[in-house]
Amino acid sequence: MAIGIGGSNAAAELAKLKDMTGGVEPIQPAEHAARVARAQALMKQHGLDAIYIEAGTNLLYFTGVAWRRSERLAGALIPASGPLHYIVPAFERGTFTGMLQIPGDMHCWDEDADVYRLLANVIEQAGCANGTLGFDESAPYFMYEGIRERAPGIRIKSAAPVTSGCRLRKSAAELALMQRANDMTLRVHQAAAAILRDGIGTDEVADFIDAAHRAVGARRGSTFCIVLFGPDTAFPHGVKAPKRLERNDMVLIDTGCQLHDYHSDITRTYVFGEASARQRDVWAHEKRAQAVAFERVRMGIAAEEGDRAVRDYLVTAGYGPGYALPGVPHRTGHGIGLDIHEGPYLVGGDRTVLDEGMCFSIEPMLCVPNEFGIRHEDHAYITADGPRWFTQPAKSIDDPFALG
Repeated sequence: MAIGIGGSNAAAELAKLKDMTGGVEPIQPAEHAARVARAQALMKQHGLDAIYIEAGTNLLYFTGVAWRRSERLAGALIPASGPLHYIVPAFERGTFTGMLQIPGDMHCWDEDADVYRLLANVIEQAGCANGTLGFDESAPYFMYEGIRERAPGIRIKSAAPVTSGCRLRKSAAELALMQRANDMTLRVHQAAAAILRDGIGTDEVADFIDAAHRAVGARRGSTFCIVLFGPDTAFPHGVKAPKRLERNDMVLIDTGCQLHDYHSDITRTYVFGEASARQRDVWAHEKRAQAVAFERVRMGIAAEEGDRAVRDYLVTAGYGPGYALPGVPHRTGHGIGLDIHEGPYLVGGDRTVLDEGMCFSIEPMLCVPNEFGIRHEDHAYITADGPRWFTQPAKSIDDPFALG
Protein backbone atom coordinates (compact mmCIF):
# COMPACT_ATOMS: atom_id res chain seq x y z
CA MET A 1 0.00 0.00 0.00
CA ALA A 2 1.27 3.49 -0.85
CA ILE A 3 2.28 5.77 2.00
CA GLY A 4 -0.70 7.70 3.38
CA ILE A 5 -3.35 5.56 1.70
CA GLY A 6 -5.79 3.87 4.08
CA GLY A 7 -5.23 2.81 7.68
CA SER A 8 -7.37 5.44 9.40
CA ASN A 9 -11.02 6.41 9.68
CA ALA A 10 -13.21 9.47 9.23
CA ALA A 11 -13.55 10.36 12.91
CA ALA A 12 -9.81 10.19 13.53
CA GLU A 13 -8.96 12.26 10.47
CA LEU A 14 -11.57 14.93 11.16
CA ALA A 15 -10.21 15.27 14.69
CA LYS A 16 -6.80 16.14 13.27
CA LEU A 17 -8.07 18.97 11.07
CA LYS A 18 -7.88 22.58 12.25
CA ASP A 19 -9.15 25.85 10.85
CA MET A 20 -6.55 27.08 8.35
CA THR A 21 -8.05 30.46 7.44
CA GLY A 22 -6.33 32.66 10.01
CA GLY A 23 -4.27 35.61 8.82
CA VAL A 24 -5.81 35.87 5.34
CA GLU A 25 -8.16 38.77 4.70
CA PRO A 26 -10.85 39.21 2.03
CA ILE A 27 -10.29 41.71 -0.75
CA GLN A 28 -10.39 45.21 0.74
CA PRO A 29 -12.29 48.29 -0.55
CA ALA A 30 -9.05 49.96 -1.67
CA GLU A 31 -8.35 47.06 -4.02
CA HIS A 32 -11.88 47.20 -5.43
CA ALA A 33 -11.35 50.92 -6.09
CA ALA A 34 -8.06 50.20 -7.86
CA ARG A 35 -9.83 47.62 -10.03
CA VAL A 36 -12.44 50.16 -11.09
CA ALA A 37 -9.69 52.66 -11.91
CA ARG A 38 -7.91 50.02 -14.00
CA ALA A 39 -11.17 49.22 -15.79
CA GLN A 40 -11.71 52.90 -16.59
CA ALA A 41 -8.21 53.15 -18.04
CA LEU A 42 -8.83 50.08 -20.20
CA MET A 43 -12.15 51.51 -21.40
CA LYS A 44 -10.33 54.51 -22.79
CA GLN A 45 -7.79 52.27 -24.50
CA HIS A 46 -10.54 50.20 -26.13
CA GLY A 47 -12.83 53.07 -27.10
CA LEU A 48 -15.58 52.28 -24.61
CA ASP A 49 -17.56 55.02 -22.88
CA ALA A 50 -18.91 52.70 -20.19
CA ILE A 51 -19.34 49.04 -19.34
CA TYR A 52 -22.38 47.34 -17.87
CA ILE A 53 -21.59 44.54 -15.41
CA GLU A 54 -24.36 42.08 -14.50
CA ALA A 55 -24.70 40.04 -11.30
CA GLY A 56 -22.04 37.36 -11.10
CA THR A 57 -18.31 37.22 -10.61
CA ASN A 58 -17.59 40.32 -12.71
CA LEU A 59 -19.82 42.36 -10.39
CA LEU A 60 -18.16 40.75 -7.37
CA TYR A 61 -14.70 41.50 -8.74
CA PHE A 62 -15.28 45.22 -9.25
CA THR A 63 -17.74 46.11 -6.49
CA GLY A 64 -17.57 43.41 -3.82
CA VAL A 65 -21.25 42.55 -4.33
CA ALA A 66 -21.78 38.79 -4.31
CA TRP A 67 -25.13 38.68 -6.08
CA ARG A 68 -26.64 35.55 -7.58
CA ARG A 69 -27.67 36.01 -11.20
CA SER A 70 -31.36 35.58 -12.02
CA GLU A 71 -33.93 36.81 -14.53
CA ARG A 72 -33.99 40.14 -12.66
CA LEU A 73 -31.41 42.62 -13.92
CA ALA A 74 -29.07 43.73 -11.13
CA GLY A 75 -25.69 45.21 -11.81
CA ALA A 76 -23.47 48.23 -12.24
CA LEU A 77 -22.74 50.73 -14.97
CA ILE A 78 -19.09 51.78 -14.80
CA PRO A 79 -18.45 54.87 -16.95
CA ALA A 80 -15.00 55.65 -18.30
CA SER A 81 -14.96 58.54 -15.84
CA GLY A 82 -17.17 59.47 -12.94
CA PRO A 83 -19.07 57.51 -10.31
CA LEU A 84 -20.62 54.07 -10.67
CA HIS A 85 -24.35 53.58 -11.17
CA TYR A 86 -26.13 50.59 -9.65
CA ILE A 87 -29.36 49.19 -11.11
CA VAL A 88 -31.15 47.11 -8.48
CA PRO A 89 -34.62 45.66 -7.82
CA ALA A 90 -36.23 48.05 -5.34
CA PHE A 91 -37.11 45.32 -2.85
CA GLU A 92 -33.45 44.22 -2.78
CA ARG A 93 -31.96 47.65 -2.17
CA GLY A 94 -31.10 47.13 1.49
CA THR A 95 -29.41 43.79 0.94
CA PHE A 96 -27.51 45.04 -2.11
CA THR A 97 -26.34 48.22 -0.40
CA GLY A 98 -25.01 46.23 2.54
CA MET A 99 -22.54 44.44 0.26
CA LEU A 100 -21.16 47.48 -1.57
CA GLN A 101 -17.43 48.16 -1.40
CA ILE A 102 -17.55 50.99 -3.95
CA PRO A 103 -20.00 53.91 -3.58
CA GLY A 104 -22.22 54.93 -6.47
CA ASP A 105 -25.63 56.25 -7.48
CA MET A 106 -28.47 53.80 -6.82
CA HIS A 107 -31.25 53.34 -9.38
CA CYS A 108 -34.04 51.04 -8.21
CA TRP A 109 -36.84 49.48 -10.19
CA ASP A 110 -40.16 47.97 -9.18
CA GLU A 111 -41.32 44.61 -10.49
CA ASP A 112 -43.65 46.10 -13.13
CA ALA A 113 -41.08 48.62 -14.42
CA ASP A 114 -39.27 48.54 -17.77
CA VAL A 115 -35.80 47.94 -16.36
CA TYR A 116 -34.12 48.24 -19.76
CA ARG A 117 -35.63 51.69 -20.22
CA LEU A 118 -34.22 52.54 -16.80
CA LEU A 119 -30.79 51.27 -17.83
CA ALA A 120 -30.96 53.30 -21.05
CA ASN A 121 -31.78 56.40 -18.99
CA VAL A 122 -28.89 55.73 -16.63
CA ILE A 123 -26.53 55.38 -19.59
CA GLU A 124 -27.76 58.76 -20.84
CA GLN A 125 -27.29 60.33 -17.38
CA ALA A 126 -23.72 59.04 -17.38
CA GLY A 127 -23.08 60.96 -20.61
CA CYS A 128 -22.88 57.89 -22.86
CA ALA A 129 -26.17 58.21 -24.78
CA ASN A 130 -24.51 58.17 -28.20
CA GLY A 131 -21.36 56.35 -27.23
CA THR A 132 -20.07 52.79 -27.09
CA LEU A 133 -21.12 50.46 -24.30
CA GLY A 134 -19.18 47.40 -23.27
CA PHE A 135 -21.72 44.77 -22.22
CA ASP A 136 -20.86 42.04 -19.73
CA GLU A 137 -19.78 39.08 -21.84
CA SER A 138 -21.21 36.64 -19.29
CA ALA A 139 -24.69 38.20 -19.10
CA PRO A 140 -27.70 36.43 -20.66
CA TYR A 141 -28.54 37.26 -24.26
CA PHE A 142 -32.05 38.47 -23.35
CA MET A 143 -30.47 41.26 -21.31
CA TYR A 144 -28.33 42.30 -24.27
CA GLU A 145 -31.46 42.35 -26.44
CA GLY A 146 -33.32 44.42 -23.87
CA ILE A 147 -30.80 47.26 -23.80
CA ARG A 148 -30.20 47.14 -27.55
CA GLU A 149 -33.92 47.70 -28.19
CA ARG A 150 -34.27 50.51 -25.62
CA ALA A 151 -31.08 52.36 -26.59
CA PRO A 152 -30.70 52.01 -30.37
CA GLY A 153 -28.27 54.92 -30.54
CA ILE A 154 -25.67 53.13 -28.43
CA ARG A 155 -23.04 50.92 -30.02
CA ILE A 156 -22.68 47.74 -27.98
CA LYS A 157 -19.53 45.66 -27.80
CA SER A 158 -18.26 42.97 -25.47
CA ALA A 159 -16.86 44.19 -22.17
CA ALA A 160 -14.37 41.29 -22.17
CA PRO A 161 -11.31 43.39 -23.11
CA VAL A 162 -11.91 45.29 -19.86
CA THR A 163 -13.20 42.57 -17.55
CA SER A 164 -10.68 39.94 -18.63
CA GLY A 165 -8.02 42.59 -18.99
CA CYS A 166 -8.38 43.24 -15.26
CA ARG A 167 -9.12 39.74 -13.98
CA LEU A 168 -6.44 37.77 -15.83
CA ARG A 169 -3.61 39.13 -13.67
CA LYS A 170 -4.05 38.34 -10.01
CA SER A 171 -2.89 40.73 -7.30
CA ALA A 172 -0.79 39.74 -4.30
CA ALA A 173 -3.97 39.64 -2.19
CA GLU A 174 -5.69 37.33 -4.67
CA LEU A 175 -2.67 35.03 -4.84
CA ALA A 176 -2.59 34.83 -1.04
CA LEU A 177 -6.25 33.77 -0.91
CA MET A 178 -5.76 31.17 -3.63
CA GLN A 179 -2.61 29.87 -1.95
CA ARG A 180 -4.44 29.31 1.32
CA ALA A 181 -7.48 27.76 -0.37
CA ASN A 182 -5.21 25.30 -2.19
CA ASP A 183 -3.33 24.53 1.03
CA MET A 184 -6.68 23.71 2.61
CA THR A 185 -7.75 21.41 -0.19
CA LEU A 186 -4.42 19.58 -0.27
CA ARG A 187 -4.77 18.90 3.45
CA VAL A 188 -8.27 17.55 2.82
CA HIS A 189 -6.91 15.29 0.07
CA GLN A 190 -4.42 13.82 2.52
CA ALA A 191 -7.17 13.14 5.05
CA ALA A 192 -9.43 11.57 2.42
CA ALA A 193 -6.68 9.22 1.25
CA ALA A 194 -6.16 8.05 4.82
CA ILE A 195 -9.77 6.90 5.33
CA LEU A 196 -9.88 4.59 2.30
CA ARG A 197 -10.69 0.96 3.01
CA ASP A 198 -11.98 -2.07 1.15
CA GLY A 199 -15.64 -1.55 0.27
CA ILE A 200 -15.89 2.16 1.06
CA GLY A 201 -18.28 3.96 -1.30
CA THR A 202 -17.54 6.96 -3.47
CA ASP A 203 -20.44 8.82 -1.85
CA GLU A 204 -19.04 8.22 1.65
CA VAL A 205 -15.67 9.63 0.57
CA ALA A 206 -17.33 12.68 -1.00
CA ASP A 207 -19.32 13.32 2.19
CA PHE A 208 -16.13 13.10 4.23
CA ILE A 209 -14.36 15.55 1.91
CA ASP A 210 -17.17 18.06 2.35
CA ALA A 211 -16.95 17.74 6.14
CA ALA A 212 -13.16 18.00 6.00
CA HIS A 213 -13.31 21.17 3.93
CA ARG A 214 -15.61 22.68 6.56
CA ALA A 215 -13.22 21.57 9.30
CA VAL A 216 -10.30 23.44 7.73
CA GLY A 217 -12.40 26.60 7.41
CA ALA A 218 -14.27 26.46 4.10
CA ARG A 219 -17.69 27.65 5.23
CA ARG A 220 -19.49 26.22 2.19
CA GLY A 221 -17.65 22.92 2.30
CA SER A 222 -16.61 21.46 -1.04
CA THR A 223 -17.55 23.57 -4.03
CA PHE A 224 -17.45 20.34 -6.04
CA CYS A 225 -16.16 16.81 -5.55
CA ILE A 226 -15.46 13.95 -7.95
CA VAL A 227 -14.56 10.57 -6.45
CA LEU A 228 -13.87 7.70 -8.86
CA PHE A 229 -12.63 4.14 -8.42
CA GLY A 230 -11.25 1.60 -10.86
CA PRO A 231 -12.23 1.81 -14.56
CA ASP A 232 -14.50 4.78 -13.76
CA THR A 233 -11.36 6.91 -13.38
CA ALA A 234 -11.10 6.90 -17.19
CA PHE A 235 -14.13 9.23 -17.33
CA PRO A 236 -12.69 12.73 -16.70
CA HIS A 237 -15.73 14.15 -14.89
CA GLY A 238 -17.09 10.93 -13.49
CA VAL A 239 -20.12 8.70 -13.75
CA LYS A 240 -23.53 8.83 -12.07
CA ALA A 241 -23.51 5.48 -10.31
CA PRO A 242 -21.67 5.25 -6.98
CA LYS A 243 -19.08 2.52 -6.60
CA ARG A 244 -17.33 0.62 -3.83
CA LEU A 245 -13.56 0.47 -3.58
CA GLU A 246 -11.75 -2.75 -4.41
CA ARG A 247 -8.17 -3.74 -3.74
CA ASN A 248 -5.69 -2.44 -6.37
CA ASP A 249 -8.22 0.02 -7.81
CA MET A 250 -7.02 3.31 -9.18
CA VAL A 251 -8.51 6.15 -7.11
CA LEU A 252 -9.13 9.63 -8.57
CA ILE A 253 -10.33 12.49 -6.37
CA ASP A 254 -10.88 15.99 -7.77
CA THR A 255 -12.17 18.61 -5.35
CA GLY A 256 -11.91 22.20 -4.20
CA CYS A 257 -13.27 24.88 -1.92
CA GLN A 258 -13.58 28.65 -1.71
CA LEU A 259 -11.94 31.12 0.63
CA HIS A 260 -13.39 34.63 0.52
CA ASP A 261 -14.82 33.71 -2.91
CA TYR A 262 -11.54 32.47 -4.45
CA HIS A 263 -11.33 28.87 -5.60
CA SER A 264 -9.01 25.93 -5.11
CA ASP A 265 -9.02 22.86 -7.36
CA ILE A 266 -6.71 19.85 -6.94
CA THR A 267 -6.82 16.31 -8.31
CA ARG A 268 -4.87 13.38 -6.92
CA THR A 269 -4.71 9.87 -8.41
CA TYR A 270 -3.14 6.84 -6.74
CA VAL A 271 -3.64 3.11 -6.22
CA PHE A 272 -5.43 1.53 -3.27
CA GLY A 273 -3.30 -1.56 -2.87
CA GLU A 274 -0.31 -2.61 -4.94
CA ALA A 275 0.29 -0.75 -8.19
CA SER A 276 0.76 -2.91 -11.28
CA ALA A 277 3.50 -2.32 -13.82
CA ARG A 278 0.88 -0.87 -16.18
CA GLN A 279 -0.43 1.55 -13.56
CA ARG A 280 3.09 2.64 -12.69
CA ASP A 281 4.00 3.27 -16.32
CA VAL A 282 0.96 5.42 -17.11
CA TRP A 283 1.24 7.26 -13.77
CA ALA A 284 4.86 8.16 -14.57
CA HIS A 285 3.94 9.45 -18.05
CA GLU A 286 1.18 11.58 -16.55
CA LYS A 287 3.61 13.04 -14.01
CA ARG A 288 6.10 13.84 -16.75
CA ALA A 289 3.38 15.41 -18.92
CA GLN A 290 2.43 17.74 -16.07
CA ALA A 291 6.08 18.68 -15.60
CA VAL A 292 6.52 19.32 -19.34
CA ALA A 293 3.70 21.87 -19.31
CA PHE A 294 5.06 23.57 -16.19
CA GLU A 295 8.51 23.85 -17.77
CA ARG A 296 7.03 25.44 -20.91
CA VAL A 297 4.76 28.13 -19.45
CA ARG A 298 6.32 31.49 -18.67
CA MET A 299 5.95 35.20 -19.37
CA GLY A 300 5.77 36.12 -23.03
CA ILE A 301 4.56 32.84 -24.54
CA ALA A 302 1.03 31.96 -25.65
CA ALA A 303 -1.11 29.91 -23.29
CA GLU A 304 -1.62 27.28 -25.99
CA GLU A 305 2.08 26.42 -25.93
CA GLY A 306 1.64 24.60 -22.62
CA ASP A 307 -0.89 22.26 -24.21
CA ARG A 308 1.22 21.78 -27.34
CA ALA A 309 4.25 20.78 -25.27
CA VAL A 310 2.21 18.10 -23.49
CA ARG A 311 0.86 16.57 -26.68
CA ASP A 312 4.27 16.61 -28.36
CA TYR A 313 5.75 14.74 -25.41
CA LEU A 314 2.95 12.19 -25.19
CA VAL A 315 3.25 11.26 -28.87
CA THR A 316 6.83 10.21 -28.17
CA ALA A 317 5.51 8.06 -25.30
CA GLY A 318 2.96 6.32 -27.52
CA TYR A 319 -0.18 8.30 -26.67
CA GLY A 320 -2.48 10.33 -28.91
CA PRO A 321 -1.89 11.98 -31.27
CA GLY A 322 -3.95 15.04 -30.45
CA TYR A 323 -7.05 14.07 -28.50
CA ALA A 324 -7.01 10.40 -29.53
CA LEU A 325 -7.16 7.77 -26.80
CA PRO A 326 -5.27 6.39 -25.03
CA GLY A 327 -4.14 9.95 -24.42
CA VAL A 328 -5.36 13.30 -23.16
CA PRO A 329 -9.03 13.94 -24.07
CA HIS A 330 -9.26 17.48 -22.75
CA ARG A 331 -7.23 20.69 -22.54
CA THR A 332 -4.14 20.84 -20.36
CA GLY A 333 -5.41 23.58 -18.07
CA HIS A 334 -7.83 26.35 -17.17
CA GLY A 335 -7.49 29.65 -15.39
CA ILE A 336 -8.91 30.05 -11.91
CA GLY A 337 -9.90 32.81 -9.50
CA LEU A 338 -13.42 33.95 -8.65
CA ASP A 339 -14.58 31.41 -11.24
CA ILE A 340 -13.29 27.89 -11.04
CA HIS A 341 -12.85 27.97 -14.82
CA GLU A 342 -11.78 31.28 -16.35
CA GLY A 343 -9.06 32.48 -18.69
CA PRO A 344 -6.37 31.82 -19.64
CA TYR A 345 -6.79 28.28 -20.97
CA LEU A 346 -3.91 25.98 -21.81
CA VAL A 347 -5.45 24.73 -25.03
CA GLY A 348 -4.79 25.01 -28.73
CA GLY A 349 -6.17 28.31 -30.01
CA ASP A 350 -5.76 30.33 -26.80
CA ARG A 351 -3.12 32.84 -27.81
CA THR A 352 -3.29 34.83 -24.58
CA VAL A 353 0.26 35.95 -23.88
CA LEU A 354 1.13 34.77 -20.39
CA ASP A 355 2.02 37.54 -17.98
CA GLU A 356 2.86 38.01 -14.34
CA GLY A 357 0.00 37.10 -12.01
CA MET A 358 -1.84 34.78 -14.39
CA CYS A 359 -3.01 31.54 -12.75
CA PHE A 360 -4.08 28.23 -14.24
CA SER A 361 -4.31 24.51 -13.64
CA ILE A 362 -1.89 22.05 -15.18
CA GLU A 363 -3.81 18.77 -15.54
CA PRO A 364 -3.14 16.84 -18.77
CA MET A 365 -5.22 13.79 -17.83
CA LEU A 366 -4.16 10.47 -19.35
CA CYS A 367 -7.14 8.22 -20.09
CA VAL A 368 -6.88 4.54 -20.98
CA PRO A 369 -10.43 3.44 -21.87
CA ASN A 370 -11.78 0.41 -19.99
CA GLU A 371 -8.73 0.40 -17.70
CA PHE A 372 -8.22 3.65 -15.76
CA GLY A 373 -7.41 7.33 -15.98
CA ILE A 374 -4.80 9.40 -14.17
CA ARG A 375 -5.04 13.12 -13.58
CA HIS A 376 -2.45 15.08 -11.64
CA GLU A 377 -3.89 18.56 -11.16
CA ASP A 378 -2.16 21.43 -9.45
CA HIS A 379 -2.32 25.15 -10.12
CA ALA A 380 0.51 27.47 -10.99
CA TYR A 381 0.98 31.21 -11.37
CA ILE A 382 3.35 33.23 -13.50
CA THR A 383 6.11 35.36 -11.99
CA ALA A 384 8.91 37.34 -13.58
CA ASP A 385 11.23 34.46 -12.64
CA GLY A 386 9.05 31.74 -14.15
CA PRO A 387 6.05 29.69 -13.04
CA ARG A 388 5.44 28.71 -9.42
CA TRP A 389 3.20 26.01 -8.01
CA PHE A 390 0.51 26.75 -5.45
CA THR A 391 0.87 23.12 -4.35
CA GLN A 392 3.67 20.71 -5.10
CA PRO A 393 2.63 17.92 -7.49
CA ALA A 394 2.23 14.33 -6.35
CA LYS A 395 5.65 12.92 -5.50
CA SER A 396 5.34 9.30 -6.64
CA ILE A 397 2.82 6.51 -7.00
CA ASP A 398 4.23 4.98 -3.79
CA ASP A 399 4.21 8.25 -1.84
CA PRO A 400 1.77 10.65 -3.54
CA PHE A 401 1.67 13.14 -0.65
CA ALA A 402 5.41 13.13 0.10
CA LEU A 403 4.85 11.75 3.60
CA GLY A 404 7.70 9.24 3.60
